[in-house]
Amino acid sequence: MLQTEVPLPLAQKSYTRVSSIDIVRGLAIVIMALDHVRDLWHTTSLVQDPLSFETTTPALFLTRWITHFCAPTFVFLAGTSAYLSYKKHGDAGRAQKFLLSRGLWLMVLEVTVIGFGIWFDIQFRTVMLQVIFAIGVGFVVLALLLRLPSRVIGGIGAAILLLHNLLPQVGPAETMAGKFLYSLLFRQGFFPFEGGPAVLVAYPLLPWMSLLLLGYSFGEVVRKDAVSRQKTLYLLGFAMLAVFMVLRVFNLYGEPNPWAPQTSTAFTILSFFNVTKYPPSLQFSLFFLGVMVVLLALLNTTNIAVTRFFATYGRVPMFFYLLHWYLIHTSMFVMVLAQGVKWEDLPFGMMKFGRPEEGVGVELPYVYLVWMAVVLLLYPACRWYSRYKAAHPEKKWLSYL
Repeated sequence: MLQTEVPLPLAQKSYTRVSSIDIVRGLAIVIMALDHVRDLWHTTSLVQDPLSFETTTPALFLTRWITHFCAPTFVFLAGTSAYLSYKKHGDAGRAQKFLLSRGLWLMVLEVTVIGFGIWFDIQFRTVMLQVIFAIGVGFVVLALLLRLPSRVIGGIGAAILLLHNLLPQVGPAETMAGKFLYSLLFRQGFFPFEGGPAVLVAYPLLPWMSLLLLGYSFGEVVRKDAVSRQKTLYLLGFAMLAVFMVLRVFNLYGEPNPWAPQTSTAFTILSFFNVTKYPPSLQFSLFFLGVMVVLLALLNTTNIAVTRFFATYGRVPMFFYLLHWYLIHTSMFVMVLAQGVKWEDLPFGMMKFGRPEEGVGVELPYVYLVWMAVVLLLYPACRWYSRYKAAHPEKKWLSYL
C-alpha cells in the first residue's frame, strides 16, 4: 500500500477505481466485437488485409485499426485488476493460488470453448493461441513473481517491452520444435504439425506478458485518491503519447514498420499510425496504452448513462467474450446460407471459419449494423450476469467467468 495515499471512504475509493477501469474495459470489448464481426461477415475479410494500402480504403483501414486498442487494454488492465484484488485482502498465498488457477483455466478455455467458437470445427484442426492464452500465461508468471515489490515487477515488464524489438523476426533454431518455441515466446508464427492440429501463435507470450506486468505495477497509480490519480494519469498518458510521437516522426527505435509518404494525404496519415500489433512493438504499446491512460483520466469519476452502459460490459468481459463469438459465428452461418450456399458446401478444417472465401458476405456499412445488433443483443445478458455476480460473492466459481 502506498504510504502517500490519502485515505478515502471505502465506497468512494472503490467506485472511482473500479468504475473507470470497467468503463474503459467495456469500451474496449465493444470495439473488439466490431473486429470479429468484420472477420466473419465482411466480403473481403478472408482474402484481403484491411491494413494493406494496396487494397484497403480509409474506412476499412480505420475499422480494423481502431480495434488495436482492445488487446493491450485487456492485457494491461488484467494486470491492474490482479494488483487491486491482491491489495484488497493482502494475502499473497491466496492471490498466488488464484492467479495460478485462473491462468491455467484461461489457457484451457482458449484452446477449447473459445477455439470452437472461433472455428466451429469439432475436430479442432486449428489451435490459435491468442489474447486469452497470453493473459493466462501472464497470470501464471505473475503468481511466481507476486512476492516481489510491484515496481520491480513493472520494471521487468518495462525491460521486456523496451528490448524485445531488438530480437530478429525469425529465431536461430533449425528444428521445428526450436522455431515453435521461439515463436511462442517472441514472434507470431504458424505451425501445421504433421499428424496433429495446426498451431497459430497469434500472441507471442513475452511481449504481451510485459504489458500485463506493467499493468500490475500501474495498480499503484489507480489506488491513489481521485485528485492525485487523475493528475498522474494525465501526466503518464500524455508522456507516453509524446514519446510515441518523437519515436514515430523520426522513425526511430521500437517499430519494424516505418511510416512513409503514400499516394494520398489520407493514406500517409494512416501510414504514420500503422504500428505493429503482432507482436506489440514499443511504439504500438506507447500509443494505445497512452490513449487508454488518458481515457482513464477523463473518466476518473464519471457516472452518466453512457459510461454505465459500457461499464456493464466491462464488469463481465469474459462472459461477453464467450457469448459474442458464438453469436457472431452462428449468425454468419445464417448469412451465408441466406446467400445461397448449401450447408454441405461450407468449408471446415484448418484455418477455416466455415464460409467460402469469396462470393459471400456484406459490405462495410452492414458490418457496422450487425456489430451494433450483437452488442445490444448481449446487453441484457451481461447486465443480468453482472448483477448476479455482485449478489453472490460467496460463489467463487463466478470469478472465473
